[in-house]
Amino acid sequence: MQIINFSESNSVINQYMAELRDKTHQKNRMVFRRNIERIGEMMAFELSKTLEYKPKTVTTPLGTIDINLPKDDMVIATVLRAGLPFHQGFLNVFDRAENAFVSAYRMYTNREHTEVGIHTEYMASPSVKGKTLVIVDPMLATGGSMVASIEALQKTGKPRKIHVCCVIAAPEGIEFVKQQLPDDATIWCAAIDPGMNENKYIVPGFGDCGDLCYGEKL
Repeated sequence: MQIINFSESNSVINQYMAELRDKTHQKNRMVFRRNIERIGEMMAFELSKTLEYKPKTVTTPLGTIDINLPKDDMVIATVLRAGLPFHQGFLNVFDRAENAFVSAYRMYTNREHTEVGIHTEYMASPSVKGKTLVIVDPMLATGGSMVASIEALQKTGKPRKIHVCCVIAAPEGIEFVKQQLPDDATIWCAAIDPGMNENKYIVPGFGDCGDLCYGEKL
């Protein structure tokens, strides 16, 4: 399985990541959402290089030309609610893709908030059978929400290829997700942080992505 970590090389993504992590910049929700979206756009562009292509003849006002175009049927799936701006970044690039949405969120199962369970209550998705499935979620911490989403989406059919895309991942989450994915799947990360704290938040991370995008929840 291939794991791609953009923080291992220098690019403008580093600037967006610095602003996402900076607690002063985080006060501007619009900028925070836009940076999540921009990372999605750039990750989608890099992912596009791995797709299969076929030539298509395009007619211009002065003649014709053959251009290689992606031939993959694609479904972009996201985990609500934090995944929405990240999803939009991918959709800005893959504007012909089908879309899926899964409500999978973690719930603490003990009073100390150190044990986490995953609750899935809603999904809207086309069939992913034979398609390239791109699952986007900004945070890959324990991996529980991602695995629950993958399991729910695969009930609609077996995808041809799976890409898991996140902004920040923890090593524990990557290892957990790897156990559930086929060998030809790919995990894409803008950064892989050292680990999680006792409350299962990625450290140093940048906090709760959903709250930073849309405000605190009850």
